[in-house]
Amino acid sequence: MLYIHNSLTKSREPFKPIAPGEVRLYVCGMTVYDYCHLGHARVLVVFDSVVRYLRKLGYKVTYVRNITDIDDKIIRRAQENHEDYNALTARFIAAMHEDADRLGVLRPDHEPRATQHVGQIIALIQSLLDKGYAYQAKNGDVYYDVSKFKPYGALSGKHLEDLRAGARVEVDEAKDDALDFVLWKTAKPGEPHWQAPWGAGRPGWHIECSAMSMHCLGEHFDIHGGGLDLQFPHHENEIAQSQAATGHTFVNVWMHNGFVQVDEEKMSKSLGNFFTVREVLKHYHPEEVRYFILSSHYRSPLNYSQEHLLNARAALTRFYTALRGLPEAVLAGEQDDEYSARFMAAMDDDFNTPKALAVLFDIAHRINTVRVQDTQQAAQLGARLRALGGIAGLLQGDAEEYLQGAATGAEGLSKEDIARLLGERDAARKRKDWAESDRIRQLLAGQGVVIEDGAGGTTWRRA
Repeated sequence: MLYIHNSLTKSREPFKPIAPGEVRLYVCGMTVYDYCHLGHARVLVVFDSVVRYLRKLGYKVTYVRNITDIDDKIIRRAQENHEDYNALTARFIAAMHEDADRLGVLRPDHEPRATQHVGQIIALIQSLLDKGYAYQAKNGDVYYDVSKFKPYGALSGKHLEDLRAGARVEVDEAKDDALDFVLWKTAKPGEPHWQAPWGAGRPGWHIECSAMSMHCLGEHFDIHGGGLDLQFPHHENEIAQSQAATGHTFVNVWMHNGFVQVDEEKMSKSLGNFFTVREVLKHYHPEEVRYFILSSHYRSPLNYSQEHLLNARAALTRFYTALRGLPEAVLAGEQDDEYSARFMAAMDDDFNTPKALAVLFDIAHRINTVRVQDTQQAAQLGARLRALGGIAGLLQGDAEEYLQGAATGAEGLSKEDIARLLGERDAARKRKDWAESDRIRQLLAGQGVVIEDGAGGTTWRRA
C-alpha cells in the first residue's frame, strides 16, 4: 500500500483515491518571467517521479500543472524590456519546456494558463462576493475576507491572532484587515486587463489556481503539490477561497517538497547563490541533475554543491558501466524479484527515492559479479536495472553515449582522436612495446579518458 505524508494532517497516511483506480493531481507551476532555477527543477522532477510511480501502480492519473502568465512581476519585466507581456511569457514558456524536456520530465496532461481561464476566475470571485466571503474595497480591488473562514491556518499551522500581530498594512492599502488577500486587482493605466462586473483589472495570484484546478479536476480532487514556500500563504489561501465557494473539501492530500539550499544556505538571488537550470546543464548531464534531485527525500532540504553533483555523476557512471555491452533482454517477470519488491516498498513509503535508488546499486553490483559467468542472467539484471531506473526517469539513455560524454558535450579529445590513439596502443601491445602502450594510456588519462582492458577488449570512458 502507498503511504503519503499529508501536509494538512501532518501525518503519513495510506493513500485512498476518491475514485477507485484514478488519481487527480494538481501542482503549482511556474510564473514565466525568467528562466527556471533549481527550485523549479526540483518541483518538476519530484512530481514527475510521483506521477510516474502512480502510473506504475496502475492508476489512471490526470496530471495538471499550471502556468502563471500574468502577474506584477511579468508586467514589470515586460515594461523593463519594452516588450509585450505575451511575447515575454511565450519566450519563457518555451524555455521552461526545453529545460523540463532535458531533465526527462513528462509533459502534464493539462497545462492551463491563467490568461486562458479569466472567465472561470471571474465566476469564482463572483461566487465569493455573493456568499459574503469577499468585498470590493474603495480602490476597486476585490479582497477575500479571511476572518469569515474559520479553518484558516489549518494547512500551515498558523493562527490568525499571531499572523495579525505580525502583519503590516501599507497606508495606501484599502483592505479591511491586514490578512485579507486580493482576488482581483484594478488595472493601472497601460496594464493588461480584462472586464469584470466590478471593473477592469486582472486576477490575483491565489485565485487563479483554485479556478484552474477545479476547472480541470473538479471541485474535490486527490492531491495538490508544490514547493514548501507555497504552503503559506498561497496554498492556505487556495483552501480558504475554494472551500468557501463550494462548501466542501477541496483537496484530500497536500504534498510539499523542501527548499533547495546552496552550501547549506537557502538559494536566493539576494545571496548571489542563484542557479538556473540551463546554467547547471552546461556542466552536468541532465540525468546527473535528475539523480541529484532524487537522491534526497522530496520533503528534505536539497543541498546543491559540486560534490553532490559529482556523486551523482559517479553513481550514473557505475550504473551505465554495468549496463555497457549487455545484450538486450526481455524481463521474465514484472515484479516477481527481490529488487523490484524492495524498490516498490521504498516508493510506497512516501516516495522514498533515496532508498529506491540504493536498490539500483545492488543490481549493478550483481551484474558485475555474474556477467562473466552468466551473460543471460546479467542481461536479465540489466533489463531490471533499466526498468526500475525508468520509474525514476533514469537510465533510459545509451550507455556508450553517456560514458563517452557525447550527451554532455564533453570537451577534450574527440572520439576520432581517441579511437586513433587506442588503435596505436593496440598495435604497440601486439608488438609488446609496453613503454609505448603506457605512454598512450598516460596521454589519454591526462585528457580525462579512462581506459579499461577486459576479456572482451578495450573500452574507454570520460573520467
